[in-house]
Amino acid sequence: MTTDDRLFLITGATGKTGAATVKLLLERGYRVRALVHREDERSRELAETGAEIAVSDLHDLDGVTAAVQGVTGAYLCHPILPGLIEATTYFAQAATEAGVRSVVDMSQISARRQAGSEAARQHWLCERLLDRTTMLTAHIRPTFFAEWLTTWWEKRDGQGYLRLPFGNGHHAPIAAADQAHVVAALLLDPEPHDRAIHTLHGPVELNHYDIARVMSTTLGIPVHYEPISVEEFASAMTERGLPPHLVQHLSNVAVDYQNGVFAGTNDVIEQIGHHSPLSVEQFVIEHKHEFDTSGPYFVPAP
Repeated sequence: MTTDDRLFLITGATGKTGAATVKLLLERGYRVRALVHREDERSRELAETGAEIAVSDLHDLDGVTAAVQGVTGAYLCHPILPGLIEATTYFAQAATEAGVRSVVDMSQISARRQAGSEAARQHWLCERLLDRTTMLTAHIRPTFFAEWLTTWWEKRDGQGYLRLPFGNGHHAPIAAADQAHVVAALLLDPEPHDRAIHTLHGPVELNHYDIARVMSTTLGIPVHYEPISVEEFASAMTERGLPPHLVQHLSNVAVDYQNGVFAGTNDVIEQIGHHSPLSVEQFVIEHKHEFDTSGPYFVPAP
C-alpha cells in the first residue's frame, strides 16, 4: 500500500477506459474520486472497490467545481455528444481555481483543425484550450477501440458479419483496458509528458478482412467483412436513432479511416503504461461471450 496521499479525479468513470483506470489506481493504493452521472449499479460497484463517488455532470459548473476540490490530477473524458467545448471550459476553469496540478485529456486520433468531423475538430480546439492552462497537460489520441468489434458485430445464422465503411483501410485496434495503463501512468508522473500528444495503438495493424479472419479462427465460426458505403452506414445509424452529432462524426471518421488517419502502430502502451496491449485474438478470447449475440449498432444486410 502506497503512502502517497494524492487524489485523482476520473471523469467518465463508469465507461470502459475510466472504470479500468479507477481499478488500476485503487489496486496501487491511490485515492480516487469517480465522477458519475448518477448513482446506479455501475457507480455502486466503483464505490465497493474503494472509490469516492461524486455525482455530477461536466456541464454543471458548480458540480465540477465541487468534484475537483483537493484533486491532484484528473482524467478528462467526454462522450461523443454536443457540448464538449462547454464541458472542457467548465473543467479548465474549475480545475485552475482549485489548483489541480495535471490533466490527462482523452482526445481522438482524428483531432485536427481541418477535420470533417465536428467532434474531432472540437477535440482539437479543446486540446489547445487545455494547453493554455497552468496544468501539466497530456493528450491521448487512440485509434479505434477493439470494443468497436463488439458494437458493430452481427451474429446471424451461426456466422459473424462486420458491415462497415472502411474499405481496405487498416489500424491496430486498442482495448480500453490497455489505454487505462497509459492514463494511470500519465496521472502518476505528468512532468515528462507536459503538452505531449500520444497516439495509442494496439500491437498489430490489420485491415478488416484480416480482422474477420482472426475472429473466425478464434470464435470457430465463419466471419465476414462486407465493405459498405458511408451513406449506407449513416442511414443505418440514423434509423437506429443515434444522435445526429454522432452520425456526423462517425460518417466523417470513416472517410478519415479510408485515408489512413487511423493507421499505424507504436509501443506507447509498453513504454509509458509498462503493459503489453492485447492483440485482436486475445481481445476476442477475453470478450468471447460478447460475440454470442449481435452488437447494438450492427448494420443489417439489405
